[in-house]
Amino acid sequence: MTLYISDEIIQKVKEDSDIVNIVSEYVNLKKSGSNYVGLCPFHSEKTPSFTVSETKQYYHCFGCGEGGDIVSFIMKKENLEFLDAVKFLADKLGIEIEDKAVNFNDKEDKSEIYEINKVSARYFRDNLYKNSFALEYLRKRNINAKTIRQFGLGFSLNSWDNLYRYLSQKGYSDNAIEKAGLIGKKSGNNGYYDKFRNRIIFPIIDTKSRVIGFGGRVLDDSHPKYLNSQDTIAFNKGNHLYGLNLLNKHSNRKRILLVEGYMDVISLYAKGINYSVASLGTALTDRQCKLIKRYGEEVYICYDSDLAGINAALRAIDLMLKVDVNPRIISLPKGMDPDDYINQKGLIEFEKQLNNSLNYMDFKINIIREKYDLEKLEEKVNFTKEIANLIKGLKSPIEQDVYIDKISDKTGISKEAIEKEIRGKFYKKKELYKKDIIKENIKPIKTILPTAYLKAEMDIIRLSITDKDYYEIIADRLKFRDFESNECRMIYELIGKMYANEENIDEKVLFVKTLEIPNLDKETVNNIFKNTLNYQPSNINRIIDDLINTILVSKLLNKRKELIVKIEELEKIKRNSDEESLLLRLCLELTALNKEINLIN
Repeated sequence: MTLYISDEIIQKVKEDSDIVNIVSEYVNLKKSGSNYVGLCPFHSEKTPSFTVSETKQYYHCFGCGEGGDIVSFIMKKENLEFLDAVKFLADKLGIEIEDKAVNFNDKEDKSEIYEINKVSARYFRDNLYKNSFALEYLRKRNINAKTIRQFGLGFSLNSWDNLYRYLSQKGYSDNAIEKAGLIGKKSGNNGYYDKFRNRIIFPIIDTKSRVIGFGGRVLDDSHPKYLNSQDTIAFNKGNHLYGLNLLNKHSNRKRILLVEGYMDVISLYAKGINYSVASLGTALTDRQCKLIKRYGEEVYICYDSDLAGINAALRAIDLMLKVDVNPRIISLPKGMDPDDYINQKGLIEFEKQLNNSLNYMDFKINIIREKYDLEKLEEKVNFTKEIANLIKGLKSPIEQDVYIDKISDKTGISKEAIEKEIRGKFYKKKELYKKDIIKENIKPIKTILPTAYLKAEMDIIRLSITDKDYYEIIADRLKFRDFESNECRMIYELIGKMYANEENIDEKVLFVKTLEIPNLDKETVNNIFKNTLNYQPSNINRIIDDLINTILVSKLLNKRKELIVKIEELEKIKRNSDEESLLLRLCLELTALNKEINLIN
């Protein structure tokens, strides 16, 4: 019996695989702009030409031409067939694969559904251009011909079986058209009727440019206002986002904006916001949140401003937090949705709203605030308790501290009382708590003598002189200002200028040029040029990484010492509000610095 893995599982494996993390197990990748680069694992090279795109989930080598997605990478690297590579990744991700007999009919049915949807989308499009009433409806919504083409918009006639007869004439069976979700059986099984009638049609297109389903909107106030394709073997609403196919074309995107409806996405796109997507007529799902995380570094939510929209935004926030996305919320005036706002106020005003968006915690606090009258003591207490429970869920003690301050200012309740409410019997005194922040999860840092840092800098100089390829690898991570030694800094900068001018590095010429630089210690300069290396060429990339890490950690440790001194000085005094703010800012800086040091180590 031939075994297979369903297309749905294959797609899930691809979507859940982070190409950067997995390829990093085989290649030493370095961040370069929006991509990652490293030495190609498929051919020998000295200068990195292997690129991995996190947003596109794709790799390509400009040296040997190899490229593809994560499955093709594993196939080549592990010498596996396609299905074996998918199983390899599934095991790594903890995705269970059930062995099933191949159902070739399902695969053929799915292919036919894509074909029927494509033919239907063209049919709906042709209907739109023949229908002046539908075109006028879109024109009034400020949707022009270009936007109609970009989204493939169409129109379904006010007929019970027009599409059914059209597809039948094209040779498609009743069973196939019904499986595509476009028709339904009449009562008594007496023929078929079109499910989409007298509606503007929104083709739902996946990132492979396949029409997988449809949405339809009435032209008047009748109900249901929106109608969506049922789930089929080719389409699951919870696994897709409307507009993702267009978002995928913008490789320079950083933002992704989640809205509720088709018209929100279309109107925003028409006005220049080309990074919005919408869920497909259902509540947001975990799968959709993972897609959002993959395609956007900054995530915004802009739902309708009514009660239903607010509740939907709160649910979306909680789902996104589960996949480590911290969204910001755009709050529009009451009674408006993104479609209304962008058309009435314009792009500039919408971008102002985006720039004034709230982080998810402030949004939640504002929503809870509206439930209570803080002029009444009992309600103020209940408000503070509810917010304290919210703060308790924050992972970072620094974030907790920030919001404790905010709520204390808002209510007049002391910070100590709010802290006790949050931490209960585990409450610690304020000063002890702040010291915990300073010590927070700092991994042991290997102590290196200052001379070791200087030796690392001297070795980097020697490598840079020895081979331009080595210099280019080094220059990708190390700038001249990263050197502690003034002499090494100046020589490194001089080397960079000589290579930029396409000069060959003659060590004697470099030495003379270095001595011409004022205020350098000649003995140190001599030691730098006398320095020799004892590294094996086969390990040179690892050696370069270790040397750079040593230099960067040295710089960060010095900065860390300065911060700790400032923090300790502030802790010794009785602080005013400005000094409290400064102390909190310094603690935040220290935590970020510790993370950076730990990451390098």
